[in-house]
Amino acid sequence: MSDTINIFAPGAPGISPTWCSSDKEMVGCALGPGRLWFTLGGGIVNEVYFPRIDIPQIRDLGFIVADDAGFWIEVKRLGQHALQIVEPGVPALRIVHQHDRFTLSLRITPDPERDVLLIEVQLTGANDLRVYALLAPHLGGTGHDNIAATENYRGRKVLWAEQGPFGLALAAVDTAQHDAWCRTSAGYVGVSDGWQDFNRNGAMRWNYNFAGPGNVALLGELPQQSVLALGFGSSKESAATLAISSLSQNFEDVWQKHIAAWQSWHQACGQVTSSPVLPIKLQQAFSTSAMVLRVHQDKTYPGAMVASLSVPWGNAQDGIGGYHLVWPRDVVESAGALLAIGATEDARNVLRYLIACQHDDGHWYQNQWLGGKAFWQGVQLDEAAFPVLLAVALAERNALDGIEVQDMVQRALNFITRTGPASDQDRWEEDAGVNCFTLTICIAALVAGAPWLPQHARDTALQLADYWNTQLDDWTAVRSNGLTQQYNVNNYYVRIAPTQTLLDEQALTQTLPIKNLTRDPNLSAAQQIGTDFLQLVRFGLRRANDDLILDTLKIVDDLLRVETPNGVSWHRYNGDGYGEHDDGTPFDGTGCGRAWPLLTGERGHYAVSAGADVMPYLNAMVAMSGNGGMMPEQIWDSAEIPEHALYPGRPSGSAMPLVWAHAEFIKLVRSLELGRPFDRPEAVWQRYQGQRPQARYTFWCEHAPVGRMSVGSELRIGLLQSGMVVWSTNNWSDVAQTATHDSGA
Repeated sequence: MSDTINIFAPGAPGISPTWCSSDKEMVGCALGPGRLWFTLGGGIVNEVYFPRIDIPQIRDLGFIVADDAGFWIEVKRLGQHALQIVEPGVPALRIVHQHDRFTLSLRITPDPERDVLLIEVQLTGANDLRVYALLAPHLGGTGHDNIAATENYRGRKVLWAEQGPFGLALAAVDTAQHDAWCRTSAGYVGVSDGWQDFNRNGAMRWNYNFAGPGNVALLGELPQQSVLALGFGSSKESAATLAISSLSQNFEDVWQKHIAAWQSWHQACGQVTSSPVLPIKLQQAFSTSAMVLRVHQDKTYPGAMVASLSVPWGNAQDGIGGYHLVWPRDVVESAGALLAIGATEDARNVLRYLIACQHDDGHWYQNQWLGGKAFWQGVQLDEAAFPVLLAVALAERNALDGIEVQDMVQRALNFITRTGPASDQDRWEEDAGVNCFTLTICIAALVAGAPWLPQHARDTALQLADYWNTQLDDWTAVRSNGLTQQYNVNNYYVRIAPTQTLLDEQALTQTLPIKNLTRDPNLSAAQQIGTDFLQLVRFGLRRANDDLILDTLKIVDDLLRVETPNGVSWHRYNGDGYGEHDDGTPFDGTGCGRAWPLLTGERGHYAVSAGADVMPYLNAMVAMSGNGGMMPEQIWDSAEIPEHALYPGRPSGSAMPLVWAHAEFIKLVRSLELGRPFDRPEAVWQRYQGQRPQARYTFWCEHAPVGRMSVGSELRIGLLQSGMVVWSTNNWSDVAQTATHDSGA
């Protein structure tokens, strides 16, 4: 960089940083070696991730249009922009911001060969108007301790920032390929940044060369036509080298190369549905969902997929986690959708990645950074079972391609056997106990994974699966209480049964805490209703017309179902507190849970099994998506609150896109075509076919003791190490001893 004297901006360290809104209009990446992922929201670039998909490096890159007479406007606040997508499933688009005085058009594409994002800028309007780029670095995943400056780099002016091992540089050229920057400035957010300059002075009046460390921002004046290159590297110099070299290309050439690569990927997958009953709008959503799955895969760690390139309610906090983490459950749900679109090698890479991340005892972290370091460390039993089901899904298609899975499967099933049927957390990462969804996944893994076990362990796994399947109704269903009388039903499944229910069914009367609540409803386990029981039908443990299923549906549809202008959806459970407050302010540790389009897809899978019409659920999921086709985690389901951009049936401030929701949509399309759930393991269906089995064995374990057994069943006692069992059949008048033996489970 140059030796010119720096003019330091005042106001260190700036206001507390936040991320931008999680309401993404589009996500994208190049399919070449470039290690860069971008998101768009509000008509501008939001987070850009580099060099891995779990490290966001900027808050946003937006634009101000102004003259020198006091007129100025930040375009993301206009709320009048249009997205022009090249074609569904291709993350290349044009954004047009419209104002009475101007039109600002942006074309955005990553450089397939470099860690650079290119933006073509075209402003039309009066000649006295200028466009200004406004960049907020969050290098290393934080808005703290960034350093920013505007300097010359080998004859080119660049805006740059550094923090720790990361650097970025923003370079620009005009139509003649000359350096396009005019005036530039660096400042502290909320005090001396470029937005504050315009807000206080009505024009660009400040010209600071340096700001930091702190929460910093950069501003640069551009001509009406230019191309920007936002480059990333291990230093400001390396980032500048990449940005400037990328600008030596013709933008149109890079744009077309990016589009062609994505078109080729779709063709290679062969994922375009041929279903004659699928309208064009749903086919387009299918292609968009396929693209979302592909974008959320990392390049340094093939097979690693994050849950979402977003930070839920990010505009209210600067947390480092967000949803750019790997959840074993989410990644397997997504891998199933990769199989559904024909991206089999991508699904195999997910399995390879999970094999590498398995712990010695057979389980996986609740979630983790891409390299395997834990973020949260709870234990969720379904996350030990899901990788087994991925191996099964590949094996059913003869697509393992030589991957050795026996050791992984054995360790995972051993963990399930040693710790189930209760889980420390359910799939919503909350209470401990016995949950229908979790138990279904574990039973399916035991049955479908059993062929990889030695014979004696295989028998034990199948016997245990049958026992759990037989008992799950006793553990998780209520047969007579106020709700059964209120809804005139015989019985129903609860959201989660306390672990003590294994010994005493009266434990269902105990109050379970509901997390993230502003007001705790103080509900007993028997009063808490969720949608998790539908997995029993999806995987073939129960029939769609089972009386207990139908009774529970009646209560669920009264307590959790919501009708919106865009279709029907469901809450996770009554009393859910994960969502915006009633007044629309962001979730801040407490709130009110909203409806999930993902659950609309799950109800659609029930409809497949019941032989009912699936189209309303597919149409609703698409209608609830954002402007660019991104499916949200939650939708707003109360009266509209325009000041918070919350409208019934539209995305809320939670994660968007949620990759799991897109995966659910893809699998629902495939399930519609097949006439059965796409991801139902064949071995599970062949064993149960929707019927409760007659278990020959009752399992008593140290971690899951039982207090009763059926007449005619054989008691099996499971210990973690060898021992002697002392027993009696006549109230201890006579005593016998039996030595244990290793079952291999």
